[in-house]
Amino acid sequence: MTEMNKRFLLKVAAGAIAVAALAGCGKSEPPKAPEPAKKAEAAPPPPPKPEPLKAAWVYVGPVGDAGWTFAHDNGRKAVEAEYGDKIKTTFVEKVPYGADAERVIRDLAAQGNKIIFATSFGYMEPMLKVAGEFPDIKFEHATGYKTAPNMRIYDSSFYQDAYMAGIIAGKMSKTGTIGFVGSFPIPEVLRNINAFTLGAQTVNPKIKTKVVWVSTWFDPPKEAEAAQSLINGGADVLLQNTDSTAVLQTAEKNGKFAFGWDSDMSAFAPKAHLASAIVDWSGYYKRAIKEVMDNTWKTERTVLGVKEGANDLIKIADVVPEDIRKKVAEVKDGMKAGTFEVFTGPVLDNTGKERLAKDAKADQAWKDKVDFYVKGVDGKIPAAK
Repeated sequence: MTEMNKRFLLKVAAGAIAVAALAGCGKSEPPKAPEPAKKAEAAPPPPPKPEPLKAAWVYVGPVGDAGWTFAHDNGRKAVEAEYGDKIKTTFVEKVPYGADAERVIRDLAAQGNKIIFATSFGYMEPMLKVAGEFPDIKFEHATGYKTAPNMRIYDSSFYQDAYMAGIIAGKMSKTGTIGFVGSFPIPEVLRNINAFTLGAQTVNPKIKTKVVWVSTWFDPPKEAEAAQSLINGGADVLLQNTDSTAVLQTAEKNGKFAFGWDSDMSAFAPKAHLASAIVDWSGYYKRAIKEVMDNTWKTERTVLGVKEGANDLIKIADVVPEDIRKKVAEVKDGMKAGTFEVFTGPVLDNTGKERLAKDAKADQAWKDKVDFYVKGVDGKIPAAK
């Protein structure tokens, strides 16, 4: 073998060894750069917070610190406490009947309120008219009798309170004459006058009731004047279907007795105060708002009373004898149980005509049409204005 061939074979062998070495240890590759961390996907934004339900109240008198409007406004405040930021309430006070009421109700509807409460009988026709213009808004009328697809009515049984007050008045009267300051001669008020008289007659069958009408719900000077007129005419225990504390305070100035009406008025004339006939609207208002929120609101009529916890006679004075307190408590228990009906026949009017037969119990339709004084009430009912 020549020297040239030897060299050639050595080169081939060396190349084979190098190839084998490379194959044995593998080819080294540079490390890969780490992949960048994936960005966390942004959480979807929370759904927008629902707008609060807007609700409005229309009041016939000032909110004040006692009376009818005060009681309704307590109900409005209870709604705020119950639903917090889910509700936004507003109210307009001292709204007269007629064109002013229609304007106010329409304006509240245009402002986006989804439910509007009109809290006095005289708002019925204005609310009915506006309800027809805003079919998507819920309208609620207190103490009326007309409804629409989007308008319903609610009421309380104040005559139950008046009857219990009458039991006390029948005992506490020394003259045998009790007095009543009336607002308007509508069934709601006539029921209260009659129930007051019937309650008093369970204690003193010879009791007489005198009535003075003031043609207003809230007018302290007129209410005081009417109360004074009743006292001058011999009445020594007074009740009213008006909204201020004037009747009670006038009684105290004259050394007579009276009752609070719509709310607790015991602090305004403590010497004259025998008890307060009250109404609590909070349960109804909270229910009505929930029905709008739940889309379960429907046209209906609701009449609340002692049984439902809406009406009561509270703060009976210490001067009232224990046997009379017990009698009131028994009657109240019967009202709560639904077993006692104030208007149970025979009921005679003050002309002697039978208006409810013996043992018959008045239904709501009968109560809605009361247009008479019961036996024992003096005078004639004036024409409604």
